[in-house]
Amino acid sequence: MASWLEELEQLVNHRLNMLIGNKVGYRNALQLNEDDQLLIEKTINQFRKRKSQIVKATTNAQIISEKNIDDVRYIDYVLHHQYLVKQPKDKFYIEENIEQRQAIIKNNQIMMDSTIKKEPTAIEETEGPIRLEEYKHSEDIPRQSYYYDRRAAVQYAERWWNSYNPKYKQFKDDCTNFISQCVHEGGIPMVGFGNRNKGWWFSGHSWSYSWTVANSFRWHLSGAKQGIIAQEVPSPSHLNIGDLICYDFEGDGRWNHNTIVVAKDVNNEPLVNAHTYNSRMRYWAYEDSSAYTPNIKYKFFHILDRK
Repeated sequence: MASWLEELEQLVNHRLNMLIGNKVGYRNALQLNEDDQLLIEKTINQFRKRKSQIVKATTNAQIISEKNIDDVRYIDYVLHHQYLVKQPKDKFYIEENIEQRQAIIKNNQIMMDSTIKKEPTAIEETEGPIRLEEYKHSEDIPRQSYYYDRRAAVQYAERWWNSYNPKYKQFKDDCTNFISQCVHEGGIPMVGFGNRNKGWWFSGHSWSYSWTVANSFRWHLSGAKQGIIAQEVPSPSHLNIGDLICYDFEGDGRWNHNTIVVAKDVNNEPLVNAHTYNSRMRYWAYEDSSAYTPNIKYKFFHILDRK
């Protein structure tokens, strides 16, 4: 009889086979859960819409914790997925993401195996109401000129997409903190130290809401006269590397997530890096996300130099 570890390996390989269109069956009676099946279908459909295909998929697994309660074992583990994506004109790129999962074992058999939800669907931390009026007084802050080094921002996004710079605090929901770091390391100065409701800054054990909270960051991009100076553009095709995308998954006006553009695909569509559900070279639309809804809204921001 196969051990639960062998069974888990079979399940992982079965999901990869489904992604690349391989119909190799899974011998065990335990089938993929509904969420896994739906997510695989979303991923395949998103690639198909782009006239793209995952031609090779590999995964590295690591068990990160194990606990026993009575006769039940709970295994938390991490999968590092790598997908070789083929696009028209025989163009290829590699997409990567990190998936955290939990397997429940009883009598040496897997009773359940599922993703630990990590896509950001809520505001990361409590914040006050954010209004554009809050930024009207930013002219009182001394003007700072800067040149935005897009390559430096992207290099930072590539270096830290799946790890955490000890120079900054790590948050449970880290997407906006990560994007703020990328932009700052690209040469944009912090502004407005001391008031968490204003400016855009990080300092040791304190930070502005706009540095760490997706909703605040989105409104900072729209209204700020200091800090990050950005221009909203009508479509993702207008973005360059180093530019930013904001996401409101439910379409309810509360912005949940932010990403940075690190490349463009053969169709001039952005590929992005992000934290929380750590991703690299992911297609910008997030239609394969567990957080995606038909009501999703996006904002596309082109960062300007301040001369």
